[in-house]
Amino acid sequence: MDPADGVRFAVVGNPGNRRVSLFADAVRASGLPGPRVVPWADVLGAGGADFAPEEYVRVDSPGEEPEVDRMLRGALEPTRVEGSARWYAGFTAALRGLRGGVRLDDPGELAVLFDKRRCHAVLDAAGVPVPFSPTSGPDGAPVRGWDDVRALMREHRMSRLFVKPAHGSSASGVLAVEAGGGRIRATTSVELTADGRLHNSLKVRRYERERDVAAVVDALAPDGLHLERWVPKASQEGRAADLRVVVVGGRATHAVVRTSRTPLTNLHLGGRRGDLDAARDAVTAAGGSWSEVLAVCERAAACFPRTLCVGVDLLPAVGWRRSFVGEVNAFGDLLPGLTGLPGSGAEGLDTYGAQVAAVMRARARPQGTWLGALRPPARPLCDTPAAPVLVSNRNTA
Repeated sequence: MDPADGVRFAVVGNPGNRRVSLFADAVRASGLPGPRVVPWADVLGAGGADFAPEEYVRVDSPGEEPEVDRMLRGALEPTRVEGSARWYAGFTAALRGLRGGVRLDDPGELAVLFDKRRCHAVLDAAGVPVPFSPTSGPDGAPVRGWDDVRALMREHRMSRLFVKPAHGSSASGVLAVEAGGGRIRATTSVELTADGRLHNSLKVRRYERERDVAAVVDALAPDGLHLERWVPKASQEGRAADLRVVVVGGRATHAVVRTSRTPLTNLHLGGRRGDLDAARDAVTAAGGSWSEVLAVCERAAACFPRTLCVGVDLLPAVGWRRSFVGEVNAFGDLLPGLTGLPGSGAEGLDTYGAQVAAVMRARARPQGTWLGALRPPARPLCDTPAAPVLVSNRNTA
């Protein structure tokens, strides 16, 4: 029997969004009918959605759609940074309302992936190298505002750290904080307006006054914050460098180097793609192993065995000899035009084509694959309880 017989895909996403379109193109390129698109607006409005038993269901990002953002975060302007706790509550509730089908991800694992404190704790417990964090896991220190951040900086001797919204993505609300010479400064894409509101910006800026840094942190804290020690990154052509590695079905299939003159390497914030071959050579020259670099990313993805695809942000330390996992992203596969790594099994395929191919392979031999892991394990890997989140009245309107 042809393994493609009867295969149908469905996508929960925003119709017309580039993510949905690229995945639909990959499905059709494999010779299958285009996926059924279930709009996020319909899922949120109806409190869920139903899928046929034979449908392979992909959950895609609800971002880049103002009405969906309003439904998840309330009546906040689309550019506002605040409201991530409400967004998280609405997103995870919507995941629980998806019924039937064969999921390409797991609602419980997605809930962990979108809480940086829980995700960090899961990775750390699994022995994945991660930057030190005092806020990780159920015993993590609470962060109620800037005073708590300053106290943790002193207690753990963190003169340089990242302050991240627990439920943020795409560097929204992230601050790279440095202390020295009696001064505090922060690099961030957050724009602090005169009335104290926070807005996302495509311009990376630096705040040189502690009172401004404190104002940003105090405004973000009610939604939950995660702190991590700042790992000095390796460089490429004088620019800070890290890697986004896409892992599909447990295997590292795609990788891109991201470089920047600021601590934030996100491509939409002015970062640019670097030279992957040069990064591989630098690792080897430092006495490291490129295969081990990819293996670290695969170990991180293995913490989420019932989710087909994740994007791992890998932080190579100065000198390229050691690496740390900064984040694991549920929607980290948007890398248009990038084809698979040599020997990955995804040569010639983009990240979406690799996922379709992985599903087809798993259908033929589910045991030992991502598909075989869909049965609930005896002990969930991602069972770290959520840290408490303080939500202000402002964000529950």
